[in-house]
Amino acid sequence: MSSGRLTRRAAMSLLAAPAVLKVLPARADDNFPSRPIRLIVGFAAGGGNDIFARLVAAKASEILGQPVVVENRPAAGGRLAAEYVSQQTPDGYTAMVAASGMMSVAGAIYPDLKYNPVKSFQPLAMIAYFPLILIVAGDSPVKNVKELVEWGKQHPDKANYPATSPAFTVTSELFKLKSGIPGVMIPYKSSNEMILSVIEGNSLYAFPDGPPTVPQVKAGKLKALAVTGAERSPQLPDTPSMSEAGYPEVDVHLWSGVFAPAGTAAPVNAKLEKAFADAIADPGVAEKIRGMAATPGGPGPDAFKQQIADEIKKYSEVVKVANLHFEE
Repeated sequence: MSSGRLTRRAAMSLLAAPAVLKVLPARADDNFPSRPIRLIVGFAAGGGNDIFARLVAAKASEILGQPVVVENRPAAGGRLAAEYVSQQTPDGYTAMVAASGMMSVAGAIYPDLKYNPVKSFQPLAMIAYFPLILIVAGDSPVKNVKELVEWGKQHPDKANYPATSPAFTVTSELFKLKSGIPGVMIPYKSSNEMILSVIEGNSLYAFPDGPPTVPQVKAGKLKALAVTGAERSPQLPDTPSMSEAGYPEVDVHLWSGVFAPAGTAAPVNAKLEKAFADAIADPGVAEKIRGMAATPGGPGPDAFKQQIADEIKKYSEVVKVANLHFEE
């Protein structure tokens, strides 16, 4: 009888052991982070998002007391990296720097994404946001947005625009819908090629981002007619906003932000949110971001998530009305 009771007690102890083991990692997270954190970037080294990631990672490493290691996984405009991060254990040791193209824009144009830009991730902090710049060639007779629209309507066979990614295409198509200007998209592989097509007269207009564009505008090779949104850019203070030019609905700001997989524990999430927000707000980091024609920081995590949802809805409407089709 007594040996039977001993056997049962032993069995109960063995059954209880796994439950104890499951609790231990959670207790270890009280000291989070206790090892390096991977920061996945879905773009090649040297690009804008990679530069943002490395700036923020270096400062966040100091704040957290553990290395934040940037890991580049470039493919499919960042979408494969997002898919990968969405499948990782939500323990705080894998995070991601994502761009609006692989989140808001991708959510609008690719119905078969293997991740949900809103539900698969928890925003930690927006690193930076920036408008796009409506440009024409420096020697173009066009002086403002109104003249561009009129000229394009008068010369529809010459009214084309270049694009290197769906984000630029959607912005140009939004401008077409709101202004009535015609335009056929010409694909290019890089922003530099896209800008060069305007300088050389192969494209009438374009909506590139600031870093490769501002130097060419200041050199006189390009003419900046407007920046998307309601406010002027500090880098181009004499260039009106699209709202000032009469097209307030052409309000497109691309962004770069830090995300964790959905389901990350609240205490861990809070530590990451604060560390990355403090890193972005660091004067040295913020100044370098401004030097890339971008504004550091942005809305808090909850507002950031809502912004992504709103952008998906807006871009989806553009894709539907313009009857756009994109291939994976």
